[in-house]
Amino acid sequence: MGHRHVRPRGFDRLNAALEKHLPEQRLFLKSDQGMRFVRLRPLTQATMIAGSALFVGWTVIVTSIFLIDSISAGSARDQAQRAQIAYQTRLNTISDERDARVAEARQAQDRFTVAMDQVSDMQSHLLASEERRKELETAVDVIQATLRRTIGERDEARAQADQLLAEIEAETGTIQTAAGRQRDMEQTLAFLADALQDTASQRDEANIYAEMAEDEVERLEYQAELAAERSERIFTQIEEAVAMSLEPLDNMFRSAGMPTDQIIEQVRRGYSGQGGPLMPITMSSRGEDPDPMSLRANEVLEGLDQVNLHRMAAEQLPFAMPVQNSVRFTSGFGYRRDPINGGRRLHAGVDFAGPSGTPLYATGDGVVSFAGRQSGYGLMVTIQHPFGIETRYAHLSRIRVSEGQRVSRGDRIGDMGRTGRVTGVHLHYEVRQNGTPINPMNFITAGRDVF
Repeated sequence: MGHRHVRPRGFDRLNAALEKHLPEQRLFLKSDQGMRFVRLRPLTQATMIAGSALFVGWTVIVTSIFLIDSISAGSARDQAQRAQIAYQTRLNTISDERDARVAEARQAQDRFTVAMDQVSDMQSHLLASEERRKELETAVDVIQATLRRTIGERDEARAQADQLLAEIEAETGTIQTAAGRQRDMEQTLAFLADALQDTASQRDEANIYAEMAEDEVERLEYQAELAAERSERIFTQIEEAVAMSLEPLDNMFRSAGMPTDQIIEQVRRGYSGQGGPLMPITMSSRGEDPDPMSLRANEVLEGLDQVNLHRMAAEQLPFAMPVQNSVRFTSGFGYRRDPINGGRRLHAGVDFAGPSGTPLYATGDGVVSFAGRQSGYGLMVTIQHPFGIETRYAHLSRIRVSEGQRVSRGDRIGDMGRTGRVTGVHLHYEVRQNGTPINPMNFITAGRDVF
């Protein structure tokens, strides 16, 4: 006795409710054995329609997701291309500005050299004028003393003549005859007349020489005034050039967060051998205290000393870009998601992506403290700079320096590659101060307006 399948009453009620919208259908199937049919009840039809709708909806959603991803990927590529174009344009602009600053610095240096030559010539002329004036004053004093002595001799001769005349008139009864006394008196008078004539001639010559000396003194004073005015203009130009050169250097150090005063003092001690790179004027050529012009020259020399010290320090710090070709900035300094293992960790430098073999350059003067392979860094070069600063260049394809080698800013140290723990070709660039990582862009951004 077979078992009869009992359909739940709930299905019957549901079929009855759907009968109005989905009447029962029969699907006939013809074969060699005969014809059969399949009954499609309303619930079955509803189930098939719902399944088809779900499949179509799922297909539409998946297709939309793929389309959105494709559009987003295209937009990201366009944005990356636009960012790369903007970055290259910015690099070109920075390069042009750097060239302009270098040209201005060279022109200022040339102007300063010419100005110092002019100052030296003016000082020589002033010293010569001063010596000439003193010689003229001495000559005038000698002439005046000679005149006074000659006038005294003339007055004394006149007194003697008056005395002789008085003796002759009184006829004092001397052993000489009146004729002899007359001859002596005439000889004395002739001598006095000649002396007076010579004295007058000397006086006239002295007056002429004194007038010429006064004219020469006036001319020298006028030249001294012109030289002082010219010196004022030259000093003003030099002071302005020094201020224009020193301000961007000082701002560069402060923008990078470096202790400028300590660094400059350390550089000064390192270059001060016999008093520093520039020697101030402490005494004039005559052993007197410095005049106002010399004091002002000292101030200018001190300003130039500061500019030189700032430039010496800047050459030793990593203010330049490690890559001079067109590259793409791919990752900044700070915490980020690890591109290989996931998770959040500190990225201790910045990344620049470019073609394999792109030249890499030292960003400041220093000594190569490491050149080789180091775990996740791959092929790496480490340069030790003064003031506790260290730079690292990682994932290189080739190293072009050796340990202990001294390098200067702009020297090629290696080629960009993908050695070590990487996902593609790029340079990982770090700056560390006393072993602590700091953002390299602080130095690069600060140095853009100067180098």
